[in-house]
Amino acid sequence: MVGGGIGGFIGETHRMAARLDGKLNLVAGALSSDPERARQSAAQCFITPERTYVDYREMAKAEAARRDGIEAVSIVTPNSSHHAIAAAFLDRGIAVICDKPLATSVQDGHDLVGRAAKAGCLLGVTYNGIGAVRIVQVEFALGWLSVPLEQEGVKQAWRTDPASAGPSGVVADIGTHAYHLMRFVTGLDVQALAADLSTLVPGRKLEDNANILLRFKHGARGALWASMVAAGESVGFRLRVYGETGHIAWDEAFPDQLHLRLLDGSDQTLHRGGKLSSFAKHATRIVSGLPEGFIEAFANLYGDYAEQITARREKRAPDPLSLLAPVGSDGVDALAFVDAVLKSGLANGSWVAME
Repeated sequence: MVGGGIGGFIGETHRMAARLDGKLNLVAGALSSDPERARQSAAQCFITPERTYVDYREMAKAEAARRDGIEAVSIVTPNSSHHAIAAAFLDRGIAVICDKPLATSVQDGHDLVGRAAKAGCLLGVTYNGIGAVRIVQVEFALGWLSVPLEQEGVKQAWRTDPASAGPSGVVADIGTHAYHLMRFVTGLDVQALAADLSTLVPGRKLEDNANILLRFKHGARGALWASMVAAGESVGFRLRVYGETGHIAWDEAFPDQLHLRLLDGSDQTLHRGGKLSSFAKHATRIVSGLPEGFIEAFANLYGDYAEQITARREKRAPDPLSLLAPVGSDGVDALAFVDAVLKSGLANGSWVAME
């Protein structure tokens, strides 16, 4: 693992998820660029001193040279460092599991996909359907946001600092989760979009609120709202998909339920653990009636990535059920979405085609 030292939330989340199925072991890490923090963090994770690193480049070189070197690396650092770290490991034939976003530009994303293809390595991106976002049908009036909600320098301020986060704030950090889930559920691709971006907290350098209109191929329309300033909202998101005869609705606050509402007025609530497809059963761990959640969602990805890595080592085809896990091409598509949103925002909400 690179990043995720003492005190970090997402690093421990990834570690718990990777351990859950017993398919992966954490044996090496550059958990911090500070030597003492790196040492302490590695000791807490039971990483031996000889496999405790401060520099990710040193780690990639040393692990690639070991007979028992790592087969994959998990990257849980700020966005701006993802490309350089992933490239260092891919170039040495080590699979990469990268926290989102894959990079901070479409060009860098394509570069990593090319490096992974050349090395024959997995390039995974951990979009698991979790993120502080709301997908809504009608824009909500934000007139009550009349006073500052936060002050500069709060926890995780790097997410709105372009030096660490890249050119986008809330869209890259939160909106891409919703974008990936939308494409995964509907199977639709965005043809064009129009974005209204705003920075509502004084002192922030990147957008913290985004209202995005979407035009899909084949004629469908949609809207996405991603916000870091939705006062009183808990972390989570809602998904609505409307068809000719009704709609489905899902709320992360109640993740085990899917609501189906039809034009004839009938409502159905489908529960996890009921009649499921093979792909749904593959991602379900606990019998109906008991809750699953955040860690399990990440663990599903790590389990699928472990299967793909093991299959490559054993020179066999991976379990087809593991192939739904997002990979580099999904990460690049999310970067193209962010790029189009930023272009539209700079053009005062003009429609921009997805490239």
